[in-house]
Parts: sequence; C-alpha cells; structure tokens
Amino acid sequence: MKTSPNEPGAEQATRNGASLGFESQLWTAADKLRGNMEPSDYKHVALGLIFLKYISDAFEAQRAALLKEDLADAEDPEEYLAENVFWVPKEARWSHLQARARQPTIGKDIDDAMLAIEARNVSLKGVLPKEYARPALNK
Repeated sequence: MKTSPNEPGAEQATRNGASLGFESQLWTAADKLRGNMEPSDYKHVALGLIFLKYISDAFEAQRAALLKEDLADAEDPEEYLAENVFWVPKEARWSHLQARARQPTIGKDIDDAMLAIEARNVSLKGVLPKEYARPALNK
C-alpha cells in the first residue's frame, strides 16, 4: 500500500528507484499555500499560474533571441507568432507580476494579465482563468 505523499516520511521513488527526498516538503508547502481552499479549486489557481509562468518564460526566451539578432523588432507580435510563441503584453509578463506580488491588488493584476493575454492571442480567448481577485482567495 502506498503512503500519501503528504504524510510525514513519505518518499517518492524515481524510475530507477532512487528517492529524491524533497517530495514531502513540496506537498507540505502546497497544502500550506492551498489553505482552506478545496483541492478542486486549487488546481485551477495553480495551473493558471503555471501556464502564465510558462508562456512568460517562452516569450522572454524568444525576446532574448530577437534582441541578439538585432535585425528583428522584439516588440513585434508577429515575430513571436512566427515561432509559435504567445505574445505576452508588458503588464502580463511574469517579471511585472513578480514585482507586484506583495501588493494587495495582485489578484486583480493577475486577472488583468490573463485578459491582456487573451486580447492579444485569439486562440486563448475565454480560456484562461480569471478568478484571482475573488475575496475567498487567500492572497
């Protein structure tokens, strides 16, 4: 019988049988961050933030490549689309949100970032979560 990953002393093995040893710490941190939120709600919050971080990282990598080329316009959304990278407006970039993380309006800032991304990327229209400003969400 497997132990729950959030039980003290629970360890996960890798494919080769080695234990990484930090899995229980990750589960404990996730439980602490989740607070009183239901796990089914938490997954939407977490996955939205993970997606936001992922597209921001992909955008920044493409931006660095464009700046290195020096021939391309790093502020031209078409340059990103040509490489299958979502355009991320300045106010939606992870670095901007990270700088505002301790502000009481961070939930609204994240919702606005999701709206800005949807507005500039039609394939994402109506898909991204925009529930970060709700009062029940512990910020």
